[in-house]
Amino acid sequence: MTAPTFRGMDLDPNLLSTDVEESLRAGVRELLADKSDPATVLSRIEADPYDRGLWKTLADLGATSLPVPEDLGGQGAGWREAAVVAEELGRSVTPAPFLSSAVLATAALLELDDDNARAALGRIASGESVIVLAVPLSSFTVAIDGPLAGIVRSVADAGVADQFLVPADGALYLVDAAEVAPVVSLDLTRPVGDVTFDGTGTRLSGDARSAVDSALRAGAAMLAAEQVGIADWCLTTTVAYLKQRYQFGRQVGGFQAIKHRLADLWQSIALARAAALNAADALATGQDVAVAVAVAQSLCSTVAVKAAEEAVQLHGGIGMTWEHPVHLFLKRAKADELALGTPGRHRAALAALVDLPG
Repeated sequence: MTAPTFRGMDLDPNLLSTDVEESLRAGVRELLADKSDPATVLSRIEADPYDRGLWKTLADLGATSLPVPEDLGGQGAGWREAAVVAEELGRSVTPAPFLSSAVLATAALLELDDDNARAALGRIASGESVIVLAVPLSSFTVAIDGPLAGIVRSVADAGVADQFLVPADGALYLVDAAEVAPVVSLDLTRPVGDVTFDGTGTRLSGDARSAVDSALRAGAAMLAAEQVGIADWCLTTTVAYLKQRYQFGRQVGGFQAIKHRLADLWQSIALARAAALNAADALATGQDVAVAVAVAQSLCSTVAVKAAEEAVQLHGGIGMTWEHPVHLFLKRAKADELALGTPGRHRAALAALVDLPG
């Protein structure tokens, strides 16, 4: 098959979704539409945002164990497939410990040559346990030489964790119990908590620094995919609304100024999707990972926020109410903009990686 071209330029076929990825996308989207559509999320967000039955179903489908080798109970797929799940979870703003457990903790554990780490991967893969990497959600880099006893603030999904993977004393520790204090957060769909550890845990062998760095890179790449899902829902829902909304006897979506805004947003999302897929592909191949992730995060964060802001504004009065779920997407987009490094920090990192003077 000849690679497609655009204006005489060869397109990398790795940036085109495969049939397997599209099949996975359809299956996850159908499940979330049935069990975790935005209206359903909104109805339970102030009580108990997590649907543990949905998480178990995702695990049974293999959606939470895609990069885990088959001999450890996973699917033996890769980060591209995981990015598909992240995008669909973003599209429905599903409260689930996917980023914290199936991405961050999994990526760190995959780097360790340790029997306890392999057993922990198996528990994550099967849905038996939610194991959370105990780092602040806003982390861009993480120190690993602090004491095991102490507080780690703003840990995502800490409230549903069965175990914690804790960087301390130059190693990674698997900790069974900790005290979690919920923290009031802008984004109710990804609760965070301050976690207090008492200094006891199982030390895991392996290069902890490399494991944590790999986890943060994988997390940033999957977060970019999630942000694409957020932006895509915002655009799709806004277009549908503007087609049925009339003002001054005309369809609102028919105004030229509105068309231009939507076209610009569509173009931005298409570019963000390519950057996010490139980052996931880089993780899968191990080529130019740091550069691809920095590009994706610096772009996708901004696009998701812009799409959510446009969605709120173009929905008019209903967009400003609690009853419409669009505010969940704006809050998730704003929180994601700060998670695992702001766009500015990723651009600064990118400049250093490509030797671009400040």
